[in-house]
Amino acid sequence: MEKTDGLTQDDLAAINKILEDNGEDPGRMVKVLQDVQKVLGYVPLAGQRFVAQRLKIPVSRIHGIVSFYNFFRKSPPGRHSINICMGTACYVRGAKYVLDEIRTEYEVEPEETTADGKFSLEVLRCLGCCAIGPVMSVDGQIYGRMKPTKVKEVLEKYN
Repeated sequence: MEKTDGLTQDDLAAINKILEDNGEDPGRMVKVLQDVQKVLGYVPLAGQRFVAQRLKIPVSRIHGIVSFYNFFRKSPPGRHSINICMGTACYVRGAKYVLDEIRTEYEVEPEETTADGKFSLEVLRCLGCCAIGPVMSVDGQIYGRMKPTKVKEVLEKYN
């Protein structure tokens, strides 16, 4: 499949269809970007440029929207999604240290994906499991009373 600026011809065709379905209306920019993410799994910079060009608006405006809203991904999602709760209960019980362990051990920052594409890391404000904090979830599976020393043991299950 031939790539253009990081996007395949199929990606471009999908984005074109999304733009056509939305009437190439700059007022529907957020909806367009959401649809792009549904199709590609994220909103790559090349996709942002393409949408900006087609909507005849500055790419900085598109990038501002993608950067502002936390539901937009700027990198491809990993095969497994790690969520670390940073709500008050989890934070005071040491969630920061769990996060630091993942960042160091797997060389990944929040809102990024590991170089091998295995894990995406997200920080959330609350997973609703305050009684068993600090909490980490992987692909929706909840792990309570997490400690930095348990991170590797849990994540090894997802090889």
